[in-house]
Amino acid sequence: MDNYIKIQSWAEEDRPREKLLLKGKSALTDAELLAILIGSGTRKLSAVDLAKMILSEAGNDLNQLARFSVRDLTKMRGIGDAKAISIVSALELGRRRKDQSGSGKTFIKSSRDAYQFIKPDLMDLSVEQFWTLYLNRANMVIKKELISIGGIGGTVVDARIIFKKAIENQASGIILVHNHPSGQLKPSKQDLDITRKIKQGGDLLDTQVLDHIIFTNDEYLSFADEGLL
Repeated sequence: MDNYIKIQSWAEEDRPREKLLLKGKSALTDAELLAILIGSGTRKLSAVDLAKMILSEAGNDLNQLARFSVRDLTKMRGIGDAKAISIVSALELGRRRKDQSGSGKTFIKSSRDAYQFIKPDLMDLSVEQFWTLYLNRANMVIKKELISIGGIGGTVVDARIIFKKAIENQASGIILVHNHPSGQLKPSKQDLDITRKIKQGGDLLDTQVLDHIIFTNDEYLSFADEGLL
């Protein structure tokens, strides 16, 4: 005999949607919030059970879940395109909210400042991206630009694009940033070579390369701090 009980049969205060209305969003567990996004379960699993299964696959870590693609999610039993798209979209909105919370004038006084500033853009990515921060003489961020997108193992960077945008934005300094999806902080030979090439170009154009940050979700490496510039 199937022991599965539909959410509709639960006490009203235990249903995720009703619980949110009665007690507020902070009263819900991660699984209950995820169940609301999913909307419905399967014949054998409630939406909450399905949410718990998804969270278990992510090690009960929302940061890890944010790295899942639609394809990753649809490999799980009971998750179709619609449910997967809802989850991915909600997590992306959360990421963008973090990005907008830091809007306004931003001054970069340290490598940690640069890391925190770019974090919303590079969190949870499965491929490499190369960004440049353009700064004025007061080290205020004028603009940030995505320069290139690569694969899991690397990305191709065109120094001419970086300096073209530096001239357009009248930047006096730039900070290079790229992520390592592997979590490895050690710079590769390619990282060292492209940094040297861009720094030489900056010296010729009177645009100082202030730093190159290797980004991971949990930590970073600063070429300036490590004496690698």
